[in-house]
This record gives sequence, C-alpha cells and structure tokens, in this order.
Amino acid sequence: MSFYTAVNCMDGRVQLPLIEYLMKRHGVRYVDLVTEPGPVRALSGGDEDTARSIEKRVEISLGAHGSAGVVVAAHHDCAGNPAGKDEQLVQLRAAVRRLSSRFPDAAVRGLWIGETWRVEEVAAA
Repeated sequence: MSFYTAVNCMDGRVQLPLIEYLMKRHGVRYVDLVTEPGPVRALSGGDEDTARSIEKRVEISLGAHGSAGVVVAAHHDCAGNPAGKDEQLVQLRAAVRRLSSRFPDAAVRGLWIGETWRVEEVAAA
C-alpha cells in the first residue's frame, strides 16, 4: 500500500481533483486527507490550536501509513479563508515552511487549486 498525505480545505469541490492529482502524479493508492476550513491560514499563524491539530493528524498519517510525502493545498473561492489568491499563496508558502520544519524527513509541497479546479504546484519562495 502506498499513501500520500494532503492538508486540504474541507470544501467538497477540491477533494476529488486533489486526490486524483496525487494518485496520478505520485502513483499512490490512498490519500490521507487532513481537512480544515482554510488550513493555510491556520498554519501560517492564524490559529495555533488548529495548526497543532493539523500537525498531529499529519504525524499520524506519516507514522501509521508511511506516506510518501505531504502536500498543503489552498484554493480559489475558499469560504474558510476568503483572502485573494496572492495572499493565500503567501500563507501557503508559510504553511509549507512550517510543516517542512516540523517534519524534516518528509517531502512537503504546496498546491493551488484554481477556479477551474485544476491542481497546480506552487514553487517555494
């Protein structure tokens, strides 16, 4: 069995595009979803309790399932984080830095899901 871990918004519109992307891109069979409304806002300093909760769930996924890596996703039209794309991308990069620091042995990357629900990789800043 092969797993990937995804920290993603709870918004149902983004679940399948993200899962399908990870399965195809990384050849994994399963995707562990860690969902919160607008998780990049919490992970970039918006809510420390929520950020720690997300980290705990990522830790479980990595430890129990040996995930091949971790992605953090932000998306267009997010009700939990109504910031514009530019601000969300700043938050996303901060979230990736935080999780990379917390889990130094895991490959952590950022993804943006745009208004057509297409998944795009976000370069680290």
